[in-house]
Amino acid sequence: MGWFKRIKEGITTSTHEKKETPDGLWSKCPKCKTIVTSEEHKENLHCCVNCNYHSRIGSSEYFEILFDNNKFTELDADMVSLDPLTFKDKKKYPDRVKAMQSKTGLKDAVRTAHGKLKGETIVIAAMDFRFIGGSMGSVVGEKIARAIDYARENKHPMIIISKSGGARMMEAAISLMQLAKTSAKLAQLSKEGLPYISLCTDPTFGGATASFSMLGDMNIAEPNALIGFAGPRVVKETIGKDLPEGFQTAEFLQEKGFIDFIVDRKDLKEKLAQLFRIIKK
Repeated sequence: MGWFKRIKEGITTSTHEKKETPDGLWSKCPKCKTIVTSEEHKENLHCCVNCNYHSRIGSSEYFEILFDNNKFTELDADMVSLDPLTFKDKKKYPDRVKAMQSKTGLKDAVRTAHGKLKGETIVIAAMDFRFIGGSMGSVVGEKIARAIDYARENKHPMIIISKSGGARMMEAAISLMQLAKTSAKLAQLSKEGLPYISLCTDPTFGGATASFSMLGDMNIAEPNALIGFAGPRVVKETIGKDLPEGFQTAEFLQEKGFIDFIVDRKDLKEKLAQLFRIIKK
């Protein structure tokens, strides 16, 4: 209908009223810029429908993907960090922890739980990058250690989903002690002959990579996840050479033998079930 017919028939459209679009209705891929509805993005497990870019997700999303009917029992849900070093940078450490708890709804940077995956009971420790960059402090180390103990005592397989920037500086040496503690617990799990699968997601760095993230019977990763110890800038400055293309991506590490294989999020549950069946034989 032409504009003159609209006027003649008394149909008008205001050009001055701006309709506000509520936040959170759309999701834009940071890689290929494809825009889809948030609902569609969630239905595709937070992966781009065009380029398959895997957006970061947290423990709640991984529990929903992996546990049958999203039913699970959380372990040590109320464990929180203390302040043994009375640490303060721009704010006091206890204040920072409380602020993150209020912002994210999480108690710390990892949640642990047990439930059924394809009918078999498993234990999962899933890290949350939103909580101080997924940094590993005393609570993270203790919760993972206790989850491993639970798996060992009840003869269940173990999965740790890593998403971490490294050790938590606010706890200094106490944070570094968690590397040894979690590694020792995984050695006990291995001695019992129980399978442990490590899933490295974007990003997995620092103390996590130096301990539990690389100690799985199978070390697997999501596509294009960044995995390493130090960041590329630090590595480049240390060795004084340009880094190869794709350095520290899951694909690069698979080529070099650090990662056993890469699995799409949509295939994750089925692949894990298959792995546990194979390892147990």
